[in-house]
Amino acid sequence: MAKTVAEVMTTHPATVEADQPVSVAAALMREHDTGALIVNDNGRMRGIVTDRDITVRVVADGRGPDTPVREAASSAVEAICPDTTIDQAVRLMRSHAVRRLPVVEDGRAVGIVSLGDLVMESDPTSALADISAAEGTH
Repeated sequence: MAKTVAEVMTTHPATVEADQPVSVAAALMREHDTGALIVNDNGRMRGIVTDRDITVRVVADGRGPDTPVREAASSAVEAICPDTTIDQAVRLMRSHAVRRLPVVEDGRAVGIVSLGDLVMESDPTSALADISAAEGTH
């Protein structure tokens, strides 16, 4: 059984620059079949943007597809390092009520770990693990 997030994280996470429009972020989400992107500012991790962020912070406010990603993204993001234990990651997700944690080294995202990744590792027979393992559920 894995002990650190480095063993279960998705490496090379999809990213978007903070000054790009949310339409680019949405297209990248479709291209990478994911609901979240790491937000970078000149290659340095500055936050995360989800499909829900775009819906709630842009579309629901009547703003357009040219809205910069930084205006939709969550910048107060809890990030972890690759040697963070799985138990520590679970505790952080629980205490911050988040489903994903960027994995960062030297200010740069090297991975992302999701609740589904952790569940598949800790309880591969659970219903959530089955759903997380299904195609097209990233």
